[in-house]
Amino acid sequence: MEADSVSIWPRMEPFLLGVAPSSKLSLHYLHKMANYVRTRNGCFPILRWPMWRHIACGKLQLPEDLAWLYFETFDLLIGHTPEERLERAECLSQCTSKSELDQQRTKLSVDTLQFLLFLYIQQLNRVSLRTSLIGEEWPSPRTRSPSPSDREAKTIGSTDVLYQAHLSFVQSHLAEILQLLVEPGQLSQSGQALKDCQISLEAVRSLGLLLEGSAGHGRGVQPVHRLLTKGPLQTQAGYSTLSHSFPLHKLLSCLQHCLTLNPFGITACLHSGKKLAWAQQVEGAMKRAKIARNTHTAPPGSKMVLMSQVFKQTLAKTSDRLTGANVKIHRCSEAFIYLLSPLRSVSVDKCRDSTVVLGPVETSVHIHGCQNVRVVCVAGRIAVGASSSCTIHALTPTNPLLLPGNTDITLGPFHTFYPSLEDHMASVGLAVVPSAWDRPLFLAPEGLISPSLNTSPSTDPVCYHLLPPAEFHTMVVPFQMEGDTCEVPGGLPPPYQAAMDEKQKRIEEWQKTVTMARLNKEQKKLFQELVEARFHKWLLETGHRQELDSLIPPTTASLNDSDGPARDTPQVNDSKHMRTGRAAGRSPISC
Repeated sequence: MEADSVSIWPRMEPFLLGVAPSSKLSLHYLHKMANYVRTRNGCFPILRWPMWRHIACGKLQLPEDLAWLYFETFDLLIGHTPEERLERAECLSQCTSKSELDQQRTKLSVDTLQFLLFLYIQQLNRVSLRTSLIGEEWPSPRTRSPSPSDREAKTIGSTDVLYQAHLSFVQSHLAEILQLLVEPGQLSQSGQALKDCQISLEAVRSLGLLLEGSAGHGRGVQPVHRLLTKGPLQTQAGYSTLSHSFPLHKLLSCLQHCLTLNPFGITACLHSGKKLAWAQQVEGAMKRAKIARNTHTAPPGSKMVLMSQVFKQTLAKTSDRLTGANVKIHRCSEAFIYLLSPLRSVSVDKCRDSTVVLGPVETSVHIHGCQNVRVVCVAGRIAVGASSSCTIHALTPTNPLLLPGNTDITLGPFHTFYPSLEDHMASVGLAVVPSAWDRPLFLAPEGLISPSLNTSPSTDPVCYHLLPPAEFHTMVVPFQMEGDTCEVPGGLPPPYQAAMDEKQKRIEEWQKTVTMARLNKEQKKLFQELVEARFHKWLLETGHRQELDSLIPPTTASLNDSDGPARDTPQVNDSKHMRTGRAAGRSPISC
């Protein structure tokens, strides 16, 4: 194995699951924290919530809610088993006071050095927050409408900007990252590493949070410490089998030489992943949608499904190929997307006038730059930024995070089900309680606050509101599947259940009124025609007609997965897993 064949790249997840930057998380303060935790009992190598709260609130002067947000978010990255998460959810659901809640939180612990690294990379989110504040107008009426080839080049060329940012950040800050792993005795008073200082193997193991790599093309993905302790990198990094440590300057040079772009990024997924294409061109669309996945080759944590520029389509899928995938839904318009499998994470970016229904999402759902989008999900965390007129129906154990730039966000309870939903929830460790969908945290430029609905002077009253029960309706997932779930998991909150009961009562009263009218055959026919005409008018006015038309079963089949460029050849449809429509130029697709 040649050293030049070894590649090391930033892992995707810790950068995607960020929280918020803080001036208190600068290198200066984190050096102080690193020194503090190494010299206090009960802080190293494992850090528990009470000690982190003491450091964050007492030393760094962070609000307790923000301190918990960092701790809780990092915990989402840890490989807890579903059984452990469900057991913890059960304990939290039984808490009836803040003291009982604090008692449960004291049981939570994290790897100290990895948590330090996680706190350090939060400064990368400064750019994201600035983007949320400024926003990006889409579509922009002031810009020239580019040709299809121009737009395709721009889209493909810009899809890995985020991954390039991750790489650039690590390259620029690698020396500081490694300094956080150096023991305090090897640092000067100014925090600089002394000459010939060493980093222990155990400390380098913590780099596995941020970095991973491969010994060559086609080789398996390995944690970074394994690559550095054998073969040519052992010599290049200066690893000593006697002291089990690395010289800092050699380790830094070796990592800088091997760093490269994540090979499982979006561009690679489009280029070499399983590709799909429409059986026919979508009417009115400027180009084909791009849907691809790398789940057949990528390691856990890097599995990706990309759906870009889906326009006036209904797309539905439940499959093991989606399980554990990070899904990116990008620039979709007037689309209905159902991904009914357990997912790792989901980002909905720059979409408009669309509905997205998700299976349980283990870590986070991030909605950014969207307009008039409805998202229905069970998720570990939900974050919304720079979006307007969006509705989120959620079941989540954590407080929804509202980033800057939002207007008219509606939060509602989770209101649908599909037959295998509860099995999928159990597989990722998500329970029906506790549920915090209606208690968001608002990340304002001045910091994190927990707004009292429409009463806090520091919050924008039009930023969000809870869905009024009078406007609430349940949602039906219109696909046949196998499973035992036959109602919304956990039921509806009492005010919303009462509203549904009242609507059902009005329906029964109306049916009774029609029956008592004793209409003759001709009157019944006329009455039915009037009702149907009004119903079809309502479908058109609300846009539901498109949604219903797109569910008409296709007469020809969808495209299946292909290893090479997708072909426009209809093949047999797998109706067990996928139902899509072709009305008004729509065509079926599976992934």
